[in-house]
Amino acid sequence: MAAEREAGRLLCTSSSRRCCPPPPLLLLLPLLLLLGRPASGAAATKSGSPPQSAGASVRTFTPFYFLVEPVDTLSVRGSSVILNCSAYSEPSPNIEWKKDGTFLNLESDDRRQLLPDGSLFISNVVHSKHNKPDEGFYQCVATVDNLGTIVSRTAKLTVAGLPRFTSQPEPSSVYVGNSAILNCEVNADLVPFVRWEQNRQPLLLDDRIVKLPSGTLVISNATEGDGGLYRCIVESGGPPKFSDEAELKVLQDPEEIVDLVFLMRPSSMMKVTGQSAVLPCVVSGLPAPVVRWMKNEEVLDTESSGRLVLLAGGCLEISDVTEDDAGTYFCIADNGNKTVEAQAELTVQVPPGFLKQPANIYAHESMDIVFECEVTGKPTPTVKWVKNGDVVIPSDYFKIVKEHNLQVLGLVKSDEGFYQCIAENDVGNAQAGAQLIILEHDVAIPTLPPTSLTSATTDHLAPATTGPLPSAPRDVVASLVSTRFIKLTWRTPASDPHGDNLTYSVFYTKEGVARERVENTSQPGEMQVTIQNLMPATVYIFKVMAQNKHGSGESSAPLRVETQPEVQLPGPAPNIRAYATSPTSITVTWETPLSGNGEIQNYKLYYMEKGTDKEQDIDVSSHSYTINGLKKYTEYSFRVVAYNKHGPGVSTQDVAVRTLSDVPSAAPQNLSLEVRNSKSIVIHWQPPSSTTQNGQITGYKIRYRKASRKSDVTETLVTGTQLSQLIEGLDRGTEYNFRVAALTVNGTGPATDWLSAETFESDLDETRVPEVPSSLHVRPLVTSIVVSWTPPENQNIVVRGYAIGYGIGSPHAQTIKVDYKQRYYTIENLDPSSHYVITLKAFNNVGEGIPLYESAVTRPHTVPDPTPMMPPVGVQASILSHDTIRITWADNSLPKHQKITDSRYYTVRWKTNIPANTKYKNANATTLSYLVTGLKPNTLYEFSVMVTKGRRSSTWSMTAHGATFELVPTSPPKDVTVVSKEGKPRTIIVNWQPPSEANGKITGYIIYYSTDVNAEIHDWVIEPVVGNRLTHQIQELTLDTPYYFKIQARNSKGMGPMSEAVQFRTPKADSSDKMPNDQALGSAGKGSRLPDLGSDYKPPMSGSNSPHGSPTSPLDSNMLLVIIVSVGVITIVVVVVIAVFCTRRTTSHQKKKRAACKSVNGSHKYKGNCKDVKPPDLWIHHERLELKPIDKSPDPNPVMTDTPIPRNSQDITPVDNSMDSNIHQRRNSYRGHESEDSMSTLAGRRGMRPKMMMPFDSQPPQQSVRNTPSTDTMPASSSQTCCTDHQDPEGATSSSYLASSQEEDSGQSLPTAHVRPSHPLKSFAVPAIPPPGPPLYDPALPSTPLLSQQALNHHIHSVKTASIGTLGRSRPPMPVVVPSAPEVQETTRMLEDSESSYEPDELTKEMAHLEGLMKDLNAITTA
Repeated sequence: MAAEREAGRLLCTSSSRRCCPPPPLLLLLPLLLLLGRPASGAAATKSGSPPQSAGASVRTFTPFYFLVEPVDTLSVRGSSVILNCSAYSEPSPNIEWKKDGTFLNLESDDRRQLLPDGSLFISNVVHSKHNKPDEGFYQCVATVDNLGTIVSRTAKLTVAGLPRFTSQPEPSSVYVGNSAILNCEVNADLVPFVRWEQNRQPLLLDDRIVKLPSGTLVISNATEGDGGLYRCIVESGGPPKFSDEAELKVLQDPEEIVDLVFLMRPSSMMKVTGQSAVLPCVVSGLPAPVVRWMKNEEVLDTESSGRLVLLAGGCLEISDVTEDDAGTYFCIADNGNKTVEAQAELTVQVPPGFLKQPANIYAHESMDIVFECEVTGKPTPTVKWVKNGDVVIPSDYFKIVKEHNLQVLGLVKSDEGFYQCIAENDVGNAQAGAQLIILEHDVAIPTLPPTSLTSATTDHLAPATTGPLPSAPRDVVASLVSTRFIKLTWRTPASDPHGDNLTYSVFYTKEGVARERVENTSQPGEMQVTIQNLMPATVYIFKVMAQNKHGSGESSAPLRVETQPEVQLPGPAPNIRAYATSPTSITVTWETPLSGNGEIQNYKLYYMEKGTDKEQDIDVSSHSYTINGLKKYTEYSFRVVAYNKHGPGVSTQDVAVRTLSDVPSAAPQNLSLEVRNSKSIVIHWQPPSSTTQNGQITGYKIRYRKASRKSDVTETLVTGTQLSQLIEGLDRGTEYNFRVAALTVNGTGPATDWLSAETFESDLDETRVPEVPSSLHVRPLVTSIVVSWTPPENQNIVVRGYAIGYGIGSPHAQTIKVDYKQRYYTIENLDPSSHYVITLKAFNNVGEGIPLYESAVTRPHTVPDPTPMMPPVGVQASILSHDTIRITWADNSLPKHQKITDSRYYTVRWKTNIPANTKYKNANATTLSYLVTGLKPNTLYEFSVMVTKGRRSSTWSMTAHGATFELVPTSPPKDVTVVSKEGKPRTIIVNWQPPSEANGKITGYIIYYSTDVNAEIHDWVIEPVVGNRLTHQIQELTLDTPYYFKIQARNSKGMGPMSEAVQFRTPKADSSDKMPNDQALGSAGKGSRLPDLGSDYKPPMSGSNSPHGSPTSPLDSNMLLVIIVSVGVITIVVVVVIAVFCTRRTTSHQKKKRAACKSVNGSHKYKGNCKDVKPPDLWIHHERLELKPIDKSPDPNPVMTDTPIPRNSQDITPVDNSMDSNIHQRRNSYRGHESEDSMSTLAGRRGMRPKMMMPFDSQPPQQSVRNTPSTDTMPASSSQTCCTDHQDPEGATSSSYLASSQEEDSGQSLPTAHVRPSHPLKSFAVPAIPPPGPPLYDPALPSTPLLSQQALNHHIHSVKTASIGTLGRSRPPMPVVVPSAPEVQETTRMLEDSESSYEPDELTKEMAHLEGLMKDLNAITTA
């Protein structure tokens, strides 16, 4: 089993071992039990054995669990200890023990032995300062052969140390009836062994004399008999240890007041649920105080509660502590003269417990499963998983998900067994387990899919019926490869070409790893799936299998795919902790990330106040930081991000902590006094604001005094959240001052200002409501009414205040209450000219008295509303730049000269409709124009204006619209990806998305690529792409070589920034890579067979000389003779004319050399110098003027034809013209066009950059760029025109992208060609006479000059020229695609001058046209 376990899966504890085999008799016992059971029982118990056949019954889960588990035990030296353990299973399990993680060899241990029930017995416990062999953590391990292993919880055996006193009793005295304490503190584990003696006699404990858990002796209500000598004794198995003796003297009552003093204050403590807690509180003083306890805000009833007991001296004992007992406890002692209090915090911890235990699981191999485990406890428990007694180490296939759950990916047979979830915290641990049974694939899982099976594997559950199975899926490819996911696509199996009812399973595994995983399609008929959660730069093997109703079919051939590498960023910083160090500071600590992926440069600590969304950050270079200046008693969250040279890594989880509490920083609010009668006053208040409480308010301190005697202050304490207090026992007719302060556990905050109230001279009657007020007067204003009144005539009834009701037509709409001393009130915010009814009632604590009614009408509003002004007119928007528009307007309310002489101003508002919910922006102006700046480029805005003068404003004017100018793109293309093309390892496909800030219409893209990412940008190879394309192919790359790609976008204003470099490594050599190249080399120079163009294709009628002519039909001999004669005559004439022309222009050529060099280098920096530039030889064929439009071909599938690249229009192979009808609408801003399947070739692929010259739109349309000599050719592209090879005495090969226009239907075809390697001495070549056969071109195909003159309002097309330097090796054919043509409306006028053709007998007439053509050629060669 261990041999099948791959690296990174489940690691066993190195110290694990099994005990010696049991005696033969014990081995025979399970066998005898099995033989005596019925067949069904045997099947149930032998769940570890596989089924005998496909139809065998499903194995059942075997009960295997602990009946008793060991518990924490305290022992003393020399005694005996039993650690209980008992497990249940059939057959009976074998029990072993571990101490501190290591198995005990009990066979050779004379002090430790295994009892029959599995318990561990330890005799004569050994313990000394330097030898503690028995103390430690013990664990019981139960094993059943062929089934599995389970482990118990861990129990701690503690051995009490040698007695050592930390404090001893001291001589003291106590008054009769008072309390006394005698200290005796020893080691915490020895406290149970402490006892006391009085006068060397054992002291009997009772309700009056108690021993605290610390060992301290408390004597309450002392009597004369309590006097004597006291000492404490520790008896822990060895000889007893005695403390010093101390004398306690009992004194007689001095009959005088003795201040209250705490002999022992309660101290904060931590207890575990189920334990008992004793909070000490011993107070001495005369008269003897009475002690009472409060928890948080409520008084504790120790008399009726069964768990709360008041011990001697006032100590509080809480038995069987629960989590609800946690809180702040107050000990309050009062003897009638003085009150003192102390407080302590009780923290309750809870051992781990299970909210949800793991469940047994059936599964098949390759499935993914999850064992669920939810735990609770305080502190929060940590969880670890154990399989068959060995700790599960998280890996790629064993993962901890959702904090505590265990996920096992890609099951294998060795994963069977028992899995246990072990939860641990500071106060305990617990375990719960479940069994995993892996069934054979032909055995169906007996129940519905349990929740622990993942969605990727649930379809394995249904049994299959008999019938034909599908064959293997076809053409499985990785259509998208990323760093952490791969998208697979395939075609239906050959056995079921429709495949509507087929489902598919994708089995995949890491290369070199035996564990296999599976992912299923989501619905029948779906033929793609995305595999998630993969590792970067990792090779995976994929197989696809189809399933029908009869079962799973054949598997596809393995597909090997490698994920892309990922930028190596740091992982999260582990063990982040935060703790408060003061009321205003918190310290955060963390550790170095486990996966730093390089040197960690620094950390960024983020923190945020809870309830806000404003996160702040601090750069930290160490592993801890203290943040100061925080708010008191406020919760904050913290997280840490590590940075390396690649940037920020993964953030940690948020940790929350609250700053410490402090005394309140503000006084209570809204203090008010209410005189109840002649001897009492009620005081009311509100808590301080939440931001100034600085902690939990535990009470309030009230101080009051007579106004005449400011030195005599009385203090009263109010606990909890009580917000009022009745102060009684006051003097009649006396003025008192009051103030209140808030309390927290840290102390008392600032008090309010003194507030005074006077008690009544005599007790007034408050058994009935007050009488009606004696008078009510109202005085109306415009928006208010002043109300005044006099009190009721009967002054013997208490009046607490007055209630004023008012409303339009009814007095019950609004009610306002005022103080009893107030005699007038102003009602605000009323409506003008409205009739209000007003009531006045006096009230006290009994209720409201009889109302007094009055009515009033508010005064009218005398200020007239201003009339609106006329809105501005003639609003115009003048565009000034890409972000500025000037708005002008006229104001008809101004004089004719439009001069502003008053204080009016104008408000301009503007917005754009993209997005639709954009809000208006406004600006004010004092003139009749305004310059709007900060606009977005290439965006349409609408503007309107309004005028304001004083309180008068106009409506908005009519809107004016204006669109800002374009601006160069300010962001690079995004989402740049590079993938290899299926079947062509030397070809890659670059994909991208437009820039997010294009700032105009994108007219083109430039792809830069190189094998050296650090090379100067002018040394990168350039590939231009039309603006409406987002993908491009580059072929003939070197195998197994890393390439780097950047993309730059362009609009009419220029080039934008480059994208970040994207790396891609071409695949290694493959046999499939050689076939296309070998075929292309074999066809170069020989001519390739044209694609079938259909039976409706009409062959050309003119003498088009094509090297690809097919001898399918004989050519008329007379027509052939005419063609030969025509070619010969025209060739001789043109040679003579060019010779004369070149002789005449030699001097001009030398003068223009430098200008030509500048033209070459104008748009980009390239290698070479001006000496490398030579004018190309030119040869004019009369056939160029005979091309007419070809007929549309009915072939719906245009294909690429591998042919040598032609040098004239006759060598272009026509293909089907049924491609996208919108192609003729595309216009490239570069000199040249590309088609839908455009390709490029990087010559040599050996780090040398071909010299590529690419003029841009800003250059004149007739400008020509000459090339440096080379022996390799770049792809040449034109709409229907190229050139044939000619002899060049200088040995230079030149090719260029020539933009031409042609008239075409909406479905114009895109011819393609391959470039043939040229001889170093060839530049142009005379075309050869083709073999007899029909012409392949329609005579109606038109031809236009190389650079046609265009109307001024037409877009200027550009010419892209390129040359590739000698790379020292022969090149295979390079695929080149002819781009789309210009729009029809642009080509119509050009075609009008070029549609005429001529016959050989019209040569004289056409010579005049040649002269004009030579002028154009002259401009090309000399520009």
